[in-house]
Amino acid sequence: MVMKMENLAVKLGMQQKVFRSADGAILNYCVRKTGGRSGNVAPAVLLFLHGAGERGDDNQLQLKHCAADLLNFCETEKIEAVLLFPQCPQNVMWIEQSWSLTEHEMTPEPTPQLKHALELVDSVIEQEKCDPRRVYISGISMGGFGTWDALSRRPAFFAAAIPVCGGGDVRQAPKLKDIPIRVFHGSEDSVVNVKRSRDMVEAIRAAGGTKIFYTEYPGVNHNSWAATYADHDNLRWLFSQSR
Repeated sequence: MVMKMENLAVKLGMQQKVFRSADGAILNYCVRKTGGRSGNVAPAVLLFLHGAGERGDDNQLQLKHCAADLLNFCETEKIEAVLLFPQCPQNVMWIEQSWSLTEHEMTPEPTPQLKHALELVDSVIEQEKCDPRRVYISGISMGGFGTWDALSRRPAFFAAAIPVCGGGDVRQAPKLKDIPIRVFHGSEDSVVNVKRSRDMVEAIRAAGGTKIFYTEYPGVNHNSWAATYADHDNLRWLFSQSR
């Protein structure tokens, strides 16, 4: 059964909020606290970065992919966590690089929208008294690029990551070699060349990384996130990591 998009945030029990950044900008986001919040365990934090098709200002389209799987897993497994789903505004990207490129170089500064998403995480960690050793990031397509970019800018911040059908700057690989990362891509991706994930994995391994794992789905096009997030072993692995 497909849920109507206009009711998705409500049906998933999400709070729709607005974050005001240090520079006064506005970032829409949805949030859900899971696991019952017993008070005995500091919750983990997951930042999920959506793809290009979910940009906008309705503050719910970013939940179209993967949110239900993440929520189902955390509630079923009783994971104490704060799940964050910021929405990138229309006509901009988490990183301003075309996903049709076979490589790119990371810019000196993050885009405003990625900067604001990271500020949101910082704010939530403080407000919700989250465990700073269990901060995770994951993203799909454009959000996969954003995931690689955020990891490269804050390599000591995240405990683990799952970038799906994205790509990063291979020059950043030495900074990423100690981060547990599971990478996923479809072999027949017609939107983001599978070479982007292959190159990042190869570069990190060449830099001495032993915590990088790669799954390439044979015959799968761009929607490799469907199999990735439906497999709760991936999410179980993610939430088991700690710095």
